[in-house]
Amino acid sequence: MYKIAAVVWCLLLWLPFAQAQTQPVAPQPKVILKLHTTPQDAPRLRGYSYQSTHPDSVTAAKEVKALVYQMQQDAYLLTSADSLFLRNDTLHVKLYIGNRFEYARLRNGNLSEGILIESGFREKFYRDVPFKPAEYVKLQQRILDYAERNGYPFASVWLDTIKIENGKIDAALMVEKAFVVTYDSVQVMGGSKTKPKFLMRYLQLQPGQPYNQEQIEATQRMLTALPYIRITRPPQVRFARDKARVIYFLEDRQANQVDGIVGFLPDPTRQDKLLITGEANLNIRNIKGTGKSIGLQWRRVNKGSVILNGEYLHPNLFGTPFELGTRFSLLKQDSSFITIQPRLQLGYYTLKYGKFSVYGEWRNSRILGAANPQSLRNLDLADARTSTYGFNYIWNNLDDFYFPRSGRLVEFDLAAGTKTLLRNPDLEKSFYDTLDMRTTQLSISLRAENFFRVSKNSALLARLQGEALLNDQLFLNDMYRLGGLTSIRGFDDYFFYASSYAIGTIEYRLFTASDSYVLLFYDQAYYRSELEKSKASGWPSGVGGGISFSTGAGIFQLVYSVGCSEQQPLSLKYSKIHFGITSKF
Repeated sequence: MYKIAAVVWCLLLWLPFAQAQTQPVAPQPKVILKLHTTPQDAPRLRGYSYQSTHPDSVTAAKEVKALVYQMQQDAYLLTSADSLFLRNDTLHVKLYIGNRFEYARLRNGNLSEGILIESGFREKFYRDVPFKPAEYVKLQQRILDYAERNGYPFASVWLDTIKIENGKIDAALMVEKAFVVTYDSVQVMGGSKTKPKFLMRYLQLQPGQPYNQEQIEATQRMLTALPYIRITRPPQVRFARDKARVIYFLEDRQANQVDGIVGFLPDPTRQDKLLITGEANLNIRNIKGTGKSIGLQWRRVNKGSVILNGEYLHPNLFGTPFELGTRFSLLKQDSSFITIQPRLQLGYYTLKYGKFSVYGEWRNSRILGAANPQSLRNLDLADARTSTYGFNYIWNNLDDFYFPRSGRLVEFDLAAGTKTLLRNPDLEKSFYDTLDMRTTQLSISLRAENFFRVSKNSALLARLQGEALLNDQLFLNDMYRLGGLTSIRGFDDYFFYASSYAIGTIEYRLFTASDSYVLLFYDQAYYRSELEKSKASGWPSGVGGGISFSTGAGIFQLVYSVGCSEQQPLSLKYSKIHFGITSKF
């Protein structure tokens, strides 16, 4: 019985809904917009289009308002809707248009030559042309922008001695600069230990320098490139008489780094065994609030191979905006060779996201005593000393230094120098008779990253990086080394030797917190090895995923990847796992 009652109850609930679906929908009322103009204004209205049918009178009135604004911007300055009344389904509007206003002449009142050049104002452009308010406002803004960039933030622009006859406007363009304003000091608020003196030099806000509003806006972008501070509020400027004090609201970030990563890889020399690799990093940034930083990195990439890198950055060299940087790198490749490479560079930050650097680099590569003599005779290895001088440029507008979600980064490097071969005592002197002992070497590199914000909590990284080494005599210990967590994931560190390469990466990041995310990636690379007697090339690729999240001890990272190439098949047997913890303080 209860089943029958349930069916009847469902039918009673469904019947009104079904009837509503079968009944025809009543048509919605429409409001027709009708414009009334004088015979003189009717031809002027024909050049404009507007919607005549609207769902209600409010929408129709908005259409009238938009039409009036458009005609006023087209130099019909007296256009107005004098009356509106609704009769039945029609909104009647009495529209007055009037004559079109034009410049008879717009004269230069007191504009200087610098303002004329920057604003693009020329009297000949403002003769017998329509007076359009939007274009005049843009001209005003260009003049004000120039004044704000040159120490006059309180300047004003207006039209003087205005005469209007028969719709013709004759006026003089005037500017009042008021008084010049210069920088006084920089103040840091928010608890950051960063010294104002360092910020003034880094941001190039020198006392006595003319105030520049565009520069103030650019300094906020320059601060985002510093890894050890976070901007909590936009900067403020306080004016006192003719001085400007710039206030920055900053907090220190936990940017000092002590971390280690352990990797477990299949041992190529012993089956069913694991090869343990490792990495340790020490980075101390913003030492005593002066922007100085020091870094040290040690890596064990495989059995017997070690990397040691060091770096020191000294900003504001002798009180200037220049930054002095020194680097040192050492690579010991098992028992084959050792390469030492010091570098000295001088950098300069620009106001438009960029940093220019010039540098000198001295590379010394020596063959170890245990190296195979046959490799020397085959021109795979050689003792060489290379001196190069180069240029580097970085353009960076990423929204965050560590966890970007939008923005771009582009880095370009070009270097040229001389490579000198050193005679190896294990080879006879005649061996070098067929070789050029001094050759010119050129290197070029490019790195481009673009972060696309997919949603509020996700981002897509598209990256392309590549390098090329150009020399008539290349050896194995000259080559770039690819493979591992920082280049082609899914392979052993330094698995490939290459004289030129390109790596494309697509990586999706799903943020679970501001400093935690899950990632999926795909790496596709191409490389060439231009050795004299053993040329090689390939298209290796890697795919995988990982996770990075914050803990009480630091940021934990785990990356799992699988690679595929001619030397390594796509198999979980050759998968790579890297994990570690980054401790910041």
